[in-house]
Amino acid sequence: MMTQSNIRKPKIVVVGSSNTDMVVKANRLPVPGETILGGTFLMIPGGKGANQAIAAKRLGGEVTFVSKIGMDLFGMQALEIYRSERIHTEYVFSDNRLPSGVALISVDSSGENCIIVASGANMSLSPEDIEKVKQEIIASDLILMQLEIPLDTVEYVVNLAHKHGKKVILNPAPVTSLSNELIRKLYAILPNRIEAQMLSGVTVTDLRSAHEASRIISDKGIENVVITLGKEGAYVKEKDYCLHLPALDVETLDTTGAGDVFCGAVSVYLSEGNSLMESVAFANVAASLSVTRIGAQSAIPYRREVENEYVIKNEPLI
Repeated sequence: MMTQSNIRKPKIVVVGSSNTDMVVKANRLPVPGETILGGTFLMIPGGKGANQAIAAKRLGGEVTFVSKIGMDLFGMQALEIYRSERIHTEYVFSDNRLPSGVALISVDSSGENCIIVASGANMSLSPEDIEKVKQEIIASDLILMQLEIPLDTVEYVVNLAHKHGKKVILNPAPVTSLSNELIRKLYAILPNRIEAQMLSGVTVTDLRSAHEASRIISDKGIENVVITLGKEGAYVKEKDYCLHLPALDVETLDTTGAGDVFCGAVSVYLSEGNSLMESVAFANVAASLSVTRIGAQSAIPYRREVENEYVIKNEPLI
């Protein structure tokens, strides 16, 4: 296992969303048309792009965040947080028309959540903006993205990175239809169960269905597929090698942002020269630690915390 002390910090560009999360905790999630009384209300910074950028930074990366915020209090507060984390914010652009993105999140007593996002300025992050970041992308070790920004911007980044031989990891959330041409240019794709089902047509309920879903996604032209399975860890297809890597056995308080922690952790550890399998095992630990805490960014662990817990445990091949 590599430790942060014996390697240089990898240069990671995260292109994605910046939101403010408005969270309500309740005993259970409401069904459609139902009103229930909730408990604690929290207003905290979020957005998949921002969460993954902070995770990558805390876990050992040198991170440049590319995003777009509104010229409002939410955007200014978010920018100050990124700067306090020592993330490079030169390419966090401002939109003078649209507000900053917000997410409405409900969390039940078991830690499960449901989320609605109003994207705001995130959806005006354009290929023209990416042109201004071109040299950072070319100089990076890895680019990490999600789908809370326009798809044509995602495609523009992928094409630019592919042209210059750069690794791109895509977290396809929220899931949408992706062309095989785009998928073929990715180094790895990291869906959860629901996203894997949407991409493959296979309902992921166990390891065998995860294996089948990963095979179908891989047949679209990508060698590396990682399906996150929540408290069960992750299923990894690395070229022709498949493995289930379990998560830590922890008491879950809040799953919000756990997938983002996972993506940031994979990106950092992979960029340090570790294998995809090792990187997923490391990310499982980071994500497991995050669900023992409340919130998204506030729950992201630091490198030393993960290294104290990191042990690879291999399950039999399917």
